[in-house]
Amino acid sequence: MKVDFDPARSSVLCTELQLLRLSTAGSVRPFASGSVMIDFAPASVPLDRRLQTAAVLKWVFCFLALAPCCIVLFIYLLFTRFWLVCVLYATWWFVDWDTPSRGGRKSPFLCRLPLWNYMRDYFPIQLVKTAELDPRHNYILGFHPHGVLVTGAFANFCTQATGFGQLFPGLKSYLLMLPLWFRAPFFRDYIMCAGLIPSDKDSASYLLRREGGGNAVVIVVGGALEALDAHPGAHTLLLANKKGFIKLAMEHGASLVPVYSFGENEVFDQVPNPHGTWLRWIQEHLQSIMGISLPLFHARGVFQYSFGLVPYRKPIATVVGKPIRVKKNQKPSAEELDAVHQLYMDELAQLFEEHKGKYGISEDTHLIFQ
Repeated sequence: MKVDFDPARSSVLCTELQLLRLSTAGSVRPFASGSVMIDFAPASVPLDRRLQTAAVLKWVFCFLALAPCCIVLFIYLLFTRFWLVCVLYATWWFVDWDTPSRGGRKSPFLCRLPLWNYMRDYFPIQLVKTAELDPRHNYILGFHPHGVLVTGAFANFCTQATGFGQLFPGLKSYLLMLPLWFRAPFFRDYIMCAGLIPSDKDSASYLLRREGGGNAVVIVVGGALEALDAHPGAHTLLLANKKGFIKLAMEHGASLVPVYSFGENEVFDQVPNPHGTWLRWIQEHLQSIMGISLPLFHARGVFQYSFGLVPYRKPIATVVGKPIRVKKNQKPSAEELDAVHQLYMDELAQLFEEHKGKYGISEDTHLIFQ
């Protein structure tokens, strides 16, 4: 059989192959393992992006594994020649037991580390101011939504990477965290330096009753249970029956400030867990027992983009709304509490509606309060 050879077509094919090689050099290289495609990260990545990934990896490790590691280290040292370290620390721990509930020990040095700038630029994360907050008053900032790892809350209110101190001069922010984590040796001291305090009434009240103002207590209102609804595209908030923070504000006369973090639910994927499924039933029961939720989340890895626990590079914009002045009332009636709670939900919904278009959310998408 005779085969015709066309020199012109051959030349075109060779040129296309050369262009293909050039275009794929240093780009994502898919690798098939069985039926799974793995998209590897390019080899030629700028140093800044490598440092951004390292900063976020460090933060994810601290959030998920540092506390258990500190507990294991403490127990291990007890059975080594360094047992005296544990004895001395235990003595210090006893003396310092009440510090977390008395404002903690926030360290400006830790909050201003360049490390947090790399974390900010990874997503990136920005803090948006819509109104002035008078530093002569105390505030409760209601943060929504929880997301999987409350990324925006930590970056904006536990570090100075997004400029909280410049946007709101005279205010000092404190983020509430489950009291459980303040019982982990060594770890408690680290999180206190970042401005974290236990999420109980006594800890928040200590700051809110300070004379002279200047304290911003940040409460992730939906709590750990809301993390189970942190799916991309979801805007479901556990707020309809959350009135404890409203009562706290009324008892101390602290202004309420709604905060919505656009993009918070986009940085991780989560295994589908709709209400009524066995997975959701298990997650909710474990949360009621342990106090922490266990969302089955995933995103990308360090050297590939297909799977892992490193969040996606998706922007987060945390918008701080205008303050709601609350009259001091140490014993509010149920009707008074409901009125302020409804006002807060209305202001939060308005904040969402005013800004959603800027962050790629469609006009027919609205907040869902549960």
